[in-house]
Amino acid sequence: MEGSGHGGDGGGGSPGDKRRKWPVMMGSSQRREEAPPVEEVIPDVEMEEEEVPAVDVEVAARAHEQAMQKGEMRARVSWILILAVYLAFPGFQRDKLDEMGFGEVLRMEWMRVDAPLTQALCSRWDTEATAFVLPWGHMIPSLEDVSRITGLRVYGHPVSGHTYPCYRELAHRVLGLTVGQRSSLLSRVELQESQGLFETGRKVAESVDEQLQRLIEGCSERLASKPGAQADLDLRRFLTFFLGRLLFATRGDPVHYRFLPLLEDLGQVRSYAWGAVFLAHQFESLGSSDRQKAISRFYPFVQVWAYLHLPGLRRGTLERPGLVPIARHWVPCRDMHPLGDQLASLQDAIDLYPQLDRSLGLCQSVVEFPSRDRTPKPGRRFRGLHDTTDWHERAHE
Repeated sequence: MEGSGHGGDGGGGSPGDKRRKWPVMMGSSQRREEAPPVEEVIPDVEMEEEEVPAVDVEVAARAHEQAMQKGEMRARVSWILILAVYLAFPGFQRDKLDEMGFGEVLRMEWMRVDAPLTQALCSRWDTEATAFVLPWGHMIPSLEDVSRITGLRVYGHPVSGHTYPCYRELAHRVLGLTVGQRSSLLSRVELQESQGLFETGRKVAESVDEQLQRLIEGCSERLASKPGAQADLDLRRFLTFFLGRLLFATRGDPVHYRFLPLLEDLGQVRSYAWGAVFLAHQFESLGSSDRQKAISRFYPFVQVWAYLHLPGLRRGTLERPGLVPIARHWVPCRDMHPLGDQLASLQDAIDLYPQLDRSLGLCQSVVEFPSRDRTPKPGRRFRGLHDTTDWHERAHE
């Protein structure tokens, strides 16, 4: 979905700009002439200029690059672990995941993270308009993009329900795992080990394919090979891991139990519009912080969206043309330059990108997004921790 609008203003600084005000030295000849005559000679006192701490640009750039590398590594590890469990599942479990609408995403080949591209796009995200602000106007990822890129269903029941102060009883009953008395989080390591993922680190001189094969063998020994209660337990654990660490990933290390009430009845999972809530999560993640360097979302969506709508950036290659989901057909281009240099180059390329002022063959008018008065939302740490919340009712509010 494309829209046209003016970019940022070209005038002076905004009210939020913080500029340093230097002290004014009152030592001009005009001031001396206006001063009353005095008989006593007052010696001049040499005033020391205020010392301003220098900013080490190289240190800041190095820290920025390390943060992007850390986010890239974390996203890669999560994907490989989830892919290992999926490939270790027997056929009947994979068939269930297909029926739930997750099969297309899980069959994607691991895609290399393009941290500079995702960071460049994040810096263009307008939280108020929920859109990328580009030189020619606003561009908004749509449900059609979600369906085409990921294959997730964008129709069905809304992904909504209740959040609880504590998931202890529900986690024990549905997953066979234990959480704290007043906690909605589970240790990532405990969830991994329940699926046979023990030694997850990459060994010396071990390729990604070798690591994946080793993890698959470890999972195969733990997962149930026939339908039954244990197989349902395995599937719920996997879905909790898949939703919490990949499809709806967050910056924190633990996995949230917010989807657990929707997984209690495995027969109902297929009825939800997972693609719609996936897009909402993308919007929330993009707008969570303009200083965020880590990858806290399903990064192939943003990357392939840029490959499709901003092909002039030349960050991806369509090596396997075919039908949807098209994310399985793209391969990120390799760039051997430092991440910081890539980011700067991409930001310049977006600034100079040919203006896209047409959509569906029609010229677009200017899109204005006036500021709106909104009631502040409660902080994330308060949601679902102190009281049971019915989000069906909150949606009406």
